[in-house]
Amino acid sequence: MAATAIKSKTSSFSRNQSAEPLGGTHGIKPGPNGATLVSSGIADLDKILGGGFSLGTLVIVMEDAEAPHHLLLLRNFMSQGIVHDHPLLYASPSKDPRAFLGTLPCPVSSKDENRPPGRDRELEQEKGLRIAWQYKKYFGEQQIAGAHRDTSQEYCYDFDLRKPLERHLLRAAHVDCISIQGSLSLSAFQDHCSTFFAQLPRNDSNGIGCASRIAIQSFGAPQCGFSNMDWDMLSFIRSLKSMVRSSNAVAMITFPPSVLSPSFSKRWQHLADTLLSVRAIPDEDKELAKLLTGYQDMVGLLHVHKVARINSQVPVILEATTFSMKLQRRRSLVLERLNQAPVDASSGTSYGTSVSCSGSSKASSLDF
Repeated sequence: MAATAIKSKTSSFSRNQSAEPLGGTHGIKPGPNGATLVSSGIADLDKILGGGFSLGTLVIVMEDAEAPHHLLLLRNFMSQGIVHDHPLLYASPSKDPRAFLGTLPCPVSSKDENRPPGRDRELEQEKGLRIAWQYKKYFGEQQIAGAHRDTSQEYCYDFDLRKPLERHLLRAAHVDCISIQGSLSLSAFQDHCSTFFAQLPRNDSNGIGCASRIAIQSFGAPQCGFSNMDWDMLSFIRSLKSMVRSSNAVAMITFPPSVLSPSFSKRWQHLADTLLSVRAIPDEDKELAKLLTGYQDMVGLLHVHKVARINSQVPVILEATTFSMKLQRRRSLVLERLNQAPVDASSGTSYGTSVSCSGSSKASSLDF
């Protein structure tokens, strides 16, 4: 009887499968403090932000007037949503915003790459450090790599910036495009956003809300008919943030800070849940080239000003806030921490030279 009781007790333990669909077919996963996350489309940015963008938040990206690096973030964000069948509303100051869909990158297939995509690159490197190479064959290296590849692609894809998104994905996706150029008023744009949210299903068959995305490019640019209506644009952002907060959506707005007054630019930044900025790197900056490693491979800089916090008042403290934007193999966007270049002994002080802590050239007991 005792053995029977023990057997029935141990067999009652089972793995909880309720949370698995959340990170699978819907392209969303649970986050800290009860938040739900969707991928930004850039694996390194997801890692920096703690997993991705939280549903119900507003993401604002400050553009650089010298280079369209904000489009790299916007394209990956939109492609990630289309691949996961997230309804998408795209607004642009161009006359034909639907033409922008032809520039969205295509996800990298597993047969075209020689490494696990996105989030699993570091896991694979750490695995190589922990396990001696002569024992890897006992762990089924090929099978493990394939498992990592399938798991990561359920949430975050790597995108090939050289290949456009396949047409059958665009035809199957729920994408609504609107031009904010010329005569379109802010009230009409706000009504369009309200209609977009009203058409979305609240819950699917699994009881999980349908995630959706809004991408607004160069909001407030001179091409917009309301570019000189500062208070009205600020009111629209507040209204959009309220609509996003009450739905399972993430809104990304890019705007050029140079067209706004400093006071209104600060107000826009304050309304953002997640605030990012991009900056181009001049080719002729020789001083910066000497200071940073891998300068020639950089296409720009990404600065993280603020990270969204849902159901918590504890701020996020990042190890680094500025990251270099690089194109790996000229196709995939990656973010890396800035590393200081080693000092050349022929041009400056080397690591082996004794230096005073006080900066004085005289020797002292504090020299090291």
